[in-house]
Amino acid sequence: MPKQQEKVKGSAESQAYKKIDRINGLHPWQKWVPRGYMAYKVRVLEKGEVTYFNYDLAKEMGLIKKSHPHRMNKKLHDKLLETFNLRIINEYDQRNGIEYPEDSIKKHPYMATRYLQLQHQNKRGETSGDGRSIWNGYIKHKSVVWDISSRGTGVTALSPGAVEADQPLQTGNTDFGYGCGLAEIDELYSSALMAETFHRNGITTERVLCIIDNGDGYGIGVRAGKNLFRPAHLFLYLKQGDQENLKKATEFLMDRQFNNGEWDFKPDDKKALDKLVEETCYSFAKFAAQLEREYIFAWLDWDGDNVLASAGIIDYGSIRQFGVRHDQYRYDDVERFSTTLNEQKNKAKLTIQVYEQLVDFLKTGDKKALKEFQDTRILKQFDNYYNYFLLEHFLYQVGFDPEQQRQLLLKRRKLVQDFYDEFILLEKAKVKRPSRKVEDGINRPPVFNMRTFLRLLPSELQKAKHQEPQAFAEHIFESILSDFSEAQDHKMSATVEQRILNLKSRYQQLIGFVSKNEDMNEALKQICFRSQNINRPDRVTGNGLVNIVVELLESLKKDMDNKSIQGIIDAFVDNQTVRPTEKPKPLTTRVSRKSSKLVKTMLTLLEDYSEDI
Repeated sequence: MPKQQEKVKGSAESQAYKKIDRINGLHPWQKWVPRGYMAYKVRVLEKGEVTYFNYDLAKEMGLIKKSHPHRMNKKLHDKLLETFNLRIINEYDQRNGIEYPEDSIKKHPYMATRYLQLQHQNKRGETSGDGRSIWNGYIKHKSVVWDISSRGTGVTALSPGAVEADQPLQTGNTDFGYGCGLAEIDELYSSALMAETFHRNGITTERVLCIIDNGDGYGIGVRAGKNLFRPAHLFLYLKQGDQENLKKATEFLMDRQFNNGEWDFKPDDKKALDKLVEETCYSFAKFAAQLEREYIFAWLDWDGDNVLASAGIIDYGSIRQFGVRHDQYRYDDVERFSTTLNEQKNKAKLTIQVYEQLVDFLKTGDKKALKEFQDTRILKQFDNYYNYFLLEHFLYQVGFDPEQQRQLLLKRRKLVQDFYDEFILLEKAKVKRPSRKVEDGINRPPVFNMRTFLRLLPSELQKAKHQEPQAFAEHIFESILSDFSEAQDHKMSATVEQRILNLKSRYQQLIGFVSKNEDMNEALKQICFRSQNINRPDRVTGNGLVNIVVELLESLKKDMDNKSIQGIIDAFVDNQTVRPTEKPKPLTTRVSRKSSKLVKTMLTLLEDYSEDI
């Protein structure tokens, strides 16, 4: 290539990534809420390699062109390292006079935000917030603002470990829990896989933009979202009785949601605070219903920490997708056990109750007790929204299309509710043995796999015309026993038999309503196809993901290159994307021959852990 052409090409490539330079540590929160963060100088690390990049997300954010191939090049790789391969110069570094090359230190300080956290002894948010994260900044593209933050960038004074030690901690120390400041590389890959899968399946979540491997099992995970703020960013000022900063933080949230087109009111709207509660009520009810029906454990609690202010998932350290309804699983966090799947609805509802307390405090200046807001119109509205979204999502899982769901909820709501009430009794049935320890907590697993029930029911109905009711119930019973069931669970009781037959009868009535004058068999055929795609047995679970990532890392150590790993992650996420009207393409057909052995191992792990926590 002539030198002139090389120059032009090089210049074009540099310009192509110019927008990434806008991510420089500056963020509007710093001006809106000056007391809402701690500022840290940061330095660029010498060692690091980009091992995963979310090209789809980067295009959505306008960081790369739509036409950019899903391939890494040296200029993009270097730009990502220059922008995200960072570590804070923390209090330990400053106290010990540790110096770093001036040209490695970024111009602007980066913020670690303050927010409420349950694991801190101080329950007013005076010591808590981003313990191993910094906010890289924000980007605006097509009138939408995106937040960008990184985890694994060094231990801050807001980490539980630093608070417990009551002294600055050196990044990388392991003397105190939550005091290392680094992120393990397996955790980052797990977050990338699960977050993008959830996003593709319609669940609001943070997303992973890129992963940088720093060696020795640690790395930096860069996450992005249209709003990465949590209710906890507001709630700490409520707990402290700080009306001035609560007002600033609340107005920031409303301004962001309005500018991003999520809410239709500005902070200066006369009814803005009332509308804030209405919007959060609606979104948290819908989110909680999704978690319930998808068996997603997200550890919701009163502090508003492990959830986005827009009602979505943040921090994948404790997030799990169960294969069956493990609603008595509790995560053991050393000093306390987590909430359960069954408790998440009321924790989401409690979040709305705190929002009501917050709004009343802003209006009156009088911080009333939380219990004074436990029987309000908004909380009743939360229940109404939740129940509707719960049934809507259930009908989706049964296999009904959106218009059928709407019609059933509009005209046959009681029948739908009766069907669900029978269904949930089987779904919640537990093995006879009591709770036992599992690797990271305690659990008492379910007897039945009711996703299998939904997958089988339409096809079994087509075969059951000349079958005796008892034989039909017996066949269904044997088909839906979970892998956790034991010999003492394997005898069908008269109660369970009647429930299965009741479900069959109500299901037939639902099918009869949506098929109307059409052939019921044709309706069953379509619903069967949708249900089989939605309730696939090869859905990734928490433990399945842990073991898949172990295999990924082992392959990287041996002979797999980053390009192959990127392709496998992209293919895996696409495979786990639920498309009700399309059969998923086999994962083995989407990767190179070199990767096929690893992919086959991943498929085996999906099967082995398909009913796990």
